[in-house]
Amino acid sequence: MKLKQTQQEWLEVGTLGYMSPEYASEGLYSTKSDVFSFGVLILEIVSGKRNRGFNHPDHDLNLLGHACALFVEDRSSEFIDASMGNTCNSSEVLCSINLGLLCVQRFPDDRPSMHSLVLMLISEGALPQPKEPCFFTDRNMMEAKFSSGTRSPITLLEAR
Repeated sequence: MKLKQTQQEWLEVGTLGYMSPEYASEGLYSTKSDVFSFGVLILEIVSGKRNRGFNHPDHDLNLLGHACALFVEDRSSEFIDASMGNTCNSSEVLCSINLGLLCVQRFPDDRPSMHSLVLMLISEGALPQPKEPCFFTDRNMMEAKFSSGTRSPITLLEAR
């Protein structure tokens, strides 16, 4: 019996859509990696869409890039899941989008700590403007990783 796990199967069972770019590409992990994952969850909840597999007819950005593009154009309200309708406080949801984007900034040093996030959540002051998020798409990042000659994290198992 031969068990073989393909790259696609590995991606399907992994949590690549929630991994910080520094962890997914270089294996570097810190508390800011958790902040990145938290930001992805915030943006998924607000939009009602998953980061993995997200596609938009007008561009090739992932969910994080889409949220950022709308934020920069002052159109974040278009990012909110339509099923929320009038049942939510729109200013709180827009604040959540801003917080989510702060969490998914490309560089770990730009991301807030979880402690800072809690303080931002309970304060009513203005939030900092987020910088560029990570625009990797799952497929593009993994193709670059595997085609660059690095070892694949995929394990091939063979029975004797």
